[in-house]
Amino acid sequence: MGCQRGTVTPMTPLTRPRNVAALAFVMLALAACASSKSSNNTSKPTSNTAIPTSTSASGAPTKFIADIWGDNWFALYVNGKLVGEDSVPITTQRSFNKERITFTATYPLTVAVLAKDYIQDASGLEYIGTPQQQIGDGGLIAQISDEASGRVVAATNGKWRTLVVQRAPLNPSCVASANPITDCEHESIATPDEWAAPSFDDALWPNVNVYTAEEVGAHGDYTMVTWDPSASLIWGSDLKIDNVLLMRAPTIARS
Repeated sequence: MGCQRGTVTPMTPLTRPRNVAALAFVMLALAACASSKSSNNTSKPTSNTAIPTSTSASGAPTKFIADIWGDNWFALYVNGKLVGEDSVPITTQRSFNKERITFTATYPLTVAVLAKDYIQDASGLEYIGTPQQQIGDGGLIAQISDEASGRVVAATNGKWRTLVVQRAPLNPSCVASANPITDCEHESIATPDEWAAPSFDDALWPNVNVYTAEEVGAHGDYTMVTWDPSASLIWGSDLKIDNVLLMRAPTIARS
C-alpha cells in the first residue's frame, strides 16, 4: 500500500466488524510509513551538522635559535614580545659581542630589533673630553634558525624596514668641539607604540641599507659565527649619524 503525504481520505462510518479490520489495516500502514520516514531522516547528517576542524600546523610552537652581532647593543622581539637582548651594557667600551638567543614562537613570525650605537649624550659623540672624542658607527647582523632542522628561516637583509629615532650629530664638524652637547645638532622622534607588534603597519618606513663587513668595521665576535649567505650587515642610511633604530623584518611564514 502506498504512503500519501499531506492528505487523509475520510472513511465512512464504521458499522460492521469488517470495517474495524479495515481501519486496523490502515492504521498499521500509516505507522509503517511514519517509521520509514523517521529512519530516512536520520540516516544522513543535515547541512547544519558541525564538522570538527583540526588545528593548523602553523599554530604549533616551534623552537628557534637567533645569532645576532651588533655594534653596540640590541634587543630582539618576536611577535611583539622581548625574547632576548645584548648581555653586555651599551656603556661598555668597544662592545662588539654576539649573542645566541633561544626562544619558542608560533608562525607567522614578526621579528623586530631595537638597535643602538653607543653615544655618550644627545650630541652623538663618544669619549667626550678625551683625545679619542669621536663619532661612533653602528651595524647589525642576525640570523634565526629552526632549532630542530638547523634551517635558517630569517636573516637581516635589504627587505627589512627601519625607523631612526635618534640622529646625531647632524653637523659632523662639531666633533672637535669642547662643548659638543651645545654645538652638535641632533634629531629625536618618539618611539611609536607597539612598534614590534604583528599588527603594526611599517609600510611607510624606509628599507634598511646593506653594508659590507669592511664598511661596518665588523670584528670581535662577528667572526665567531658562520653566517648564512642570506644574512647581511644592515643599518640606517648613515652608519655614523643614525644612533637608535627600530627595525622590522617582513612577516615570516612557515615554508
